[in-house]
Amino acid sequence: MKGLAFIIVFLAATFALSQAQDTRPLFLIERSKNANVVHYDARLTPQGRLDPGEPVIVYWILLSEDGRREPLNWIERQKAYGFKIKAEKRGQVYRMRLMAYPEREIKVYHNETRVVAEMRIDGYPALLERIYIASTEGRSLPTVRYVELFGRDLNSNEERYEKIV
Repeated sequence: MKGLAFIIVFLAATFALSQAQDTRPLFLIERSKNANVVHYDARLTPQGRLDPGEPVIVYWILLSEDGRREPLNWIERQKAYGFKIKAEKRGQVYRMRLMAYPEREIKVYHNETRVVAEMRIDGYPALLERIYIASTEGRSLPTVRYVELFGRDLNSNEERYEKIV
């Protein structure tokens, strides 16, 4: 019985520590389907570096319901909002590709002031802020009509926008 109690306390403490992990928002995905949004956050070590074990986390904020946070399900991670990420040789810059659109790379790193997600938007290097997906419901899966990328120019700080049809 003592062993079971120890395991429960250990798991609860591990969960609490994982929830207390320092995270910083990178970008989000909004959709035409409803108000729910997908958040991508950088996860940092206590020293303020990107966590090499899991540098980016992704989750839902269910705004069309009660605003609670929910993990992605398996299909969402594998086909839509999940991603693949690899560290560059030095380990503080990561190359990320979204499962639904792997053609466009996102670079995650610390700039002078914060952790950012950099992506080419309308041909310019930009800090990605949000993605909007307009879709229509199909028989089995939604059909994407277009995707809009929003960010700020890396050099001039001007707003950058691109619509992908």
